[in-house]
Formats: sequence, structure tokens, C-alpha cells
Amino acid sequence: MATRHQARTAVVGLLYAYDLGNENIAKFSDEILEEGKIRNKQRAFSHTLFEGTIENLDSLDAEIKAHLKEWDYNGIGKVEKAIMRLGAFEILIAKTDKAIIINECVELAKTLADEKAAPFINGVLDALGKPVVEKEVIEVKATEEKE
Repeated sequence: MATRHQARTAVVGLLYAYDLGNENIAKFSDEILEEGKIRNKQRAFSHTLFEGTIENLDSLDAEIKAHLKEWDYNGIGKVEKAIMRLGAFEILIAKTDKAIIINECVELAKTLADEKAAPFINGVLDALGKPVVEKEVIEVKATEEKE
């Protein structure tokens, strides 16, 4: 029986293929998931993650871009984007526990992406989970302390 980690790994592969221009990958997702022995509940979980990420792709990309600091979004590798998109979907839309998702995405990055990807993805996803209001409160407190 497949684990959620294995299901997420397969979803990253599907998102990667989609980003490469294979927009029909959804038609083959069951075959791909079957190859990975992802069945029953984990298959349904995988479909939810993949379809939810694709349906919300524009807003997820906008959120990721807003937290990139000095990085050019177009210069980020496709595997890294797939991992961040999945993480952003789970944190922002599925409302899965942020710490669990960041850990999962860091582990995915360690096995699927460049060695520098894990800390980068960790930082971006950590910033995603923090509301903008929190940052404003910190800035106001810092200003008050100086006075």
C-alpha cells in the first residue's frame, strides 16, 4: 500500500509533466499512479492534490512569486516549481498542517531536485504560511520601540 509521501511524489511528477506542456497528463494519471502502485485512498488523495493544484495554478503561482524576494520565478527549475506548487496548494487551500507540508516538500526536494532546492523551498513555503498582517504588526512594533 502506498504512503502519502509516495502519492505526493507521483503528483510532483504529474505537475512536472504538466509544466513541460503535457496538458493532457491528467488523462494518463491513473496509469501513472498504477505504475507507482498508488491505489484506493492514496489514488483519490493524489487526484485531489493534482487537480486542486492545476485548478488554482494562477493564484498559487502569484502567491509563490510574492514570496520569492530576489529570485526570478522563470529561472526556477520545473521540479522545484512543481514541489512548491504542491506545497502551496496544501498549505493555502487544502489547509494541511504547514509543518507537515514543509517537511514533506523538503524531503521531496532532497530526492527529486538540486541540492540547493531544499532550503530554498523551505524558505518560500514557510513565508507562504505567514499572514501579511503579522508582518505589518512586527513593523509597527519595531517603529514604536525606536520612539
